[in-house]
Amino acid sequence: MTTGAQTPYPARPRRSRLRTFLPLGVAAWLVLEIWLLTMVAGASNGLVVFLILVAGLVLGSVVIKRAGRRAFKNLTETLQQQQSGMMPQARPNSEGNGLTMLGGLLLIVPGMISDAVGLLLLVPPVQKAVSRYAERTFDRKLREAAQGSLGDAFQQARMRRPDGKVVQGEVVRDEPGSAADDAPQGPRPPLTR
Repeated sequence: MTTGAQTPYPARPRRSRLRTFLPLGVAAWLVLEIWLLTMVAGASNGLVVFLILVAGLVLGSVVIKRAGRRAFKNLTETLQQQQSGMMPQARPNSEGNGLTMLGGLLLIVPGMISDAVGLLLLVPPVQKAVSRYAERTFDRKLREAAQGSLGDAFQQARMRRPDGKVVQGEVVRDEPGSAADDAPQGPRPPLTR
């Protein structure tokens, strides 16, 4: 039994950096997009801004449609090769479909900055550089998870008692034929969080 003041609520977990800064980044991006559109409208007129937005919408739709058709064609060819017993072969154009679709989506989103980033993602050398960077990042995160940098999440168990306190311990599994198997199994109390 402990003495002293106890808090009625357990401590809140720390928010991740992504959950903290993502809304701020999206808000800053929206403000920058609106400011840039008003600057272009002030330098020329509203018709030019409207035509730029419509051109981005049409171009983005065409890009997504073509990339989707190419991905579907690659999928059907791969399935046909598997059904015929052949080993599917990698296609050089198939790795950029996701980035092409992302570029098309950014073109559809209204704004000048998203249009510029979308057009950049349609350039093949930029696609290759972004895909290499994403692959290296994914591999690094996978290696970190395999080395147990997640705080040994699978080795430690956290149990919450009814009063809200957290008890840490190791997970123990019974081996077949142990004394725990011979013990009578009664109803277990419900787990609480």
